[in-house]
Amino acid sequence: MLPTLHLIQEQQGYISPEAEEYAAQKLGLPAVEVREVVSFYTMFSTEPRGRHHIKVCDSLSCWVCGSSGIREHLRSRLGIEPGETTSDGEISWEVVPDCLGACELAPMIQLDGINKGLLTPEKLDALLDGISPVFQSREKGDQK
Repeated sequence: MLPTLHLIQEQQGYISPEAEEYAAQKLGLPAVEVREVVSFYTMFSTEPRGRHHIKVCDSLSCWVCGSSGIREHLRSRLGIEPGETTSDGEISWEVVPDCLGACELAPMIQLDGINKGLLTPEKLDALLDGISPVFQSREKGDQK
């Protein structure tokens, strides 16, 4: 089931109720079993996300090493709250209370599923500039 759900999310950007039904049918399972898995794992989203998605780890290790500063910098830089998407649909972000499994990189994020760590606001800015030319030009005052 997990590979099927990953594939659906990769293709659609999230897992809709219709996709849950489709997966259940194809896997020969009750739809409620698929829903239970989707709702259990934080890696799955039931809402559309931005083209790029950021998960901010808020485990104890990341919190002690400054994840709150990373969260505040994202709020300020992106102008959105966790769980929201920028108006251009480019970037969404969320805070994940569970460990993302890279404590040696604290504070860290997952950017489109790839761990990025030992973050500072400057390193985060460089990552944001690198993922979205639209976002980069907007930050520089170019309102095309």
